[in-house]
Amino acid sequence: MPVMGNPLCAAALLAFVVSSVSVSLLIRSLQLGAHKGNVTNGAADDQELASRRSALMDQLNQRRKEIIPLLSARGSEKKLLAESRYFPQQYQSFSAMFDYNLWNEITDGSRRMLMDELDCDSLVGVQTGNVLGSGYTKLVVKVVLPEDQPVALKFVNEQGNDMEKCLEDFRDPRGCLELVAYKLKKEIVLLQRLKHPNIIKLRGHCMEDPGHGSERGGGRVTAILEQGYPLQMIQLLQSPWEERFRVCLGLVRLLHFLSRSPLGSVGLLDFQPRQFVLVAGELKLTDLDDASVEEPACRTDRDCLLQFPHRNFTLPCSGTGVCRDLNQKRNLYNAYRYFFTYLLPHQAPPGLTHLVDHIMNSTGELRADINQTLDSFEQILLLYKSGLHLDNLPPSIITGYTVMRGVATAGDLQYPCWPSYSQQGCVKAVHSALEAAALCSAHSQCTSFSLSGHTTWTGHLLASFRSGFSHLLPDGSSEVYLRKASVV
Repeated sequence: MPVMGNPLCAAALLAFVVSSVSVSLLIRSLQLGAHKGNVTNGAADDQELASRRSALMDQLNQRRKEIIPLLSARGSEKKLLAESRYFPQQYQSFSAMFDYNLWNEITDGSRRMLMDELDCDSLVGVQTGNVLGSGYTKLVVKVVLPEDQPVALKFVNEQGNDMEKCLEDFRDPRGCLELVAYKLKKEIVLLQRLKHPNIIKLRGHCMEDPGHGSERGGGRVTAILEQGYPLQMIQLLQSPWEERFRVCLGLVRLLHFLSRSPLGSVGLLDFQPRQFVLVAGELKLTDLDDASVEEPACRTDRDCLLQFPHRNFTLPCSGTGVCRDLNQKRNLYNAYRYFFTYLLPHQAPPGLTHLVDHIMNSTGELRADINQTLDSFEQILLLYKSGLHLDNLPPSIITGYTVMRGVATAGDLQYPCWPSYSQQGCVKAVHSALEAAALCSAHSQCTSFSLSGHTTWTGHLLASFRSGFSHLLPDGSSEVYLRKASVV
């Protein structure tokens, strides 16, 4: 985490970001929210005030206890947390171990054990952006840094349900802002500790000095993230199988990493497609505030019940008193019901359907663990990239085409096919000209296809199929294959 400099400067910079990101919306959510939160309870007696403050302090202390183990990741602390359900005396000893000095060093920026690329100074001169999303706790905004770097800023949604409920319960705007911000602080810590290609990259973060904040109490936290785009399942369902497989493969690689992360086995308690984004076609987890780094404690197998809307599973309770592999099993079944079911089987290449079916059956019944599931996905990827799943294509198919190299078609007569990489015509990913010839021969309206040299993420060629064209143009990177039966 880079040095933030003078606290007054940091506070001023964050105030500038808040005001410049979205004049019409963010000022209302971050500044006008103070009027809503300026609640008084003059009619309440001192006892009620003391009770509310005590309850709020308990909540704040509990949030701190959730984050400290993520920073130190000491095994003894994690074990005590896992056992707290059945061993309250040991949990009390953990409470006594809590190091408030460590927490203060982390939150005021004086402890620099984890380095970020960007800080408050980086937010000077940002260009106005638009809101990418909002939820109960957080608001996400797109901005462009002075170097034309698009990033996403994530901070507390002061008009969100979490803030509203806190104000109703405790009537303390400053304390509520701190309480709600703990989810974002936890997420920042997790993003610092969990580095993986399928987890959104934390570019940096900014913590406003709580002593120099607005009338709302200050202490605002901003996470600076690489920019992604919300996952649109309807759009994914209409995309080619290779792209849908890529999303599922990225998810399985992520879950494999989370099962053995530097923090231990990580469970995603709020597993929904909305927790993910796409960055250049790659699936990335962007919300980690509801992640758990503890396997649930247990005494018998009955304590290890995984409940889903249409299925329940009972997992074994280990000799050490924790539910064995519950986090990874819950993650895996959620991947099956939210992603695999919709994205994996439909339009899968015929030579791979038996492997896809195996994945669907083994994950749907939780017969496979994450290691076995990843192996199955990697096997499909290997076969698909190598073209070995096409071993039943007769080589003689290509002899029915005349190839013209160094030219491209013009005045094309397009015909639609689904799914296609282009909405204007029929464009599919193929391993070779042989596969493209087989696809063209299967379509009665197809009279030719072209290979331009453009490839997908697997290295497959993009083939354009058409029912006719008016003339040819020179193009050194293109090849045109004309069905001989259509030659006049």
